[in-house]
Amino acid sequence: MFLSVCAFSLMDLVVKWSDGYPLGQVLFFRGFVGALIYFLIIPRERIKNFYYTKRAGLHFLRCFFGLIALLSIFTALRNLPLATVVSISFAAPIFTTIFSIFFLSEKVGVYRWLAVFIGFVGIIIIAEPGLTELNIYYIYPIIFCLGMAYVAISIRQLSRTEPVWLISLYFSISITIVSLTTIPSGWIVPSLSDFIILTFLGIFGGVANLWLSQSYKYSEVSLVTPLKYLGLVFAIIFGYFIWEETPTLKTLGGSILVILSSVIIFRREIFLNKQISAPRHD
Repeated sequence: MFLSVCAFSLMDLVVKWSDGYPLGQVLFFRGFVGALIYFLIIPRERIKNFYYTKRAGLHFLRCFFGLIALLSIFTALRNLPLATVVSISFAAPIFTTIFSIFFLSEKVGVYRWLAVFIGFVGIIIIAEPGLTELNIYYIYPIIFCLGMAYVAISIRQLSRTEPVWLISLYFSISITIVSLTTIPSGWIVPSLSDFIILTFLGIFGGVANLWLSQSYKYSEVSLVTPLKYLGLVFAIIFGYFIWEETPTLKTLGGSILVILSSVIIFRREIFLNKQISAPRHD
């Protein structure tokens, strides 16, 4: 989990740095390089039919909502303080809890509804400057949470029959295809150093999701989940030293409520012998 958090944080850093390049071009590096990584880990017995699946419809929905989430988080990272975006993104499990009622027919008790309420209060506190200043970019991290909430639900369903690498591969291919449609809008030829940095964006995004899935597979959720909140620490450090961004008291206070909400949800899931997995940028 620690390696996954580090990789996601570095990917966010590169996305924010890349605001001089068209969004579609940045998406291409995330998708194409990520797909190459997944091709390298396809088991030998699946090389000839690596694409085979009986759940194409669910893969499509996972990719569709994943793309919406990815576009939203990339847009937010380019236009908002890093710590603000990361803080709001922690709210994804809150929306996953709500969606599980409708898509998985799960029963949500008092504790988790309390967690949802606390989380929403935290989101409102963090996004309050955007509401008063009519800054539309504060909406994008929330759209990301909504998209990732459905992604978490769909991955939970897909993982019963599909290998992790196939789920991730389909998503990376979909990112690549969508990104290529933006070529007519104008891409920029990167310098060699920029090309290397953009390539690392795809590497960070690709391996981060694999490490995240592996950490939940081989370790207890109660042990690995708290580590993902180190992402906020990294965001504060990167934002301050690179872009001179100082998180406000509202951002810090709201993020504490959002994190508290997520912790309550995860703890209740463990108590009920269930698991919620909420991957980012997958």
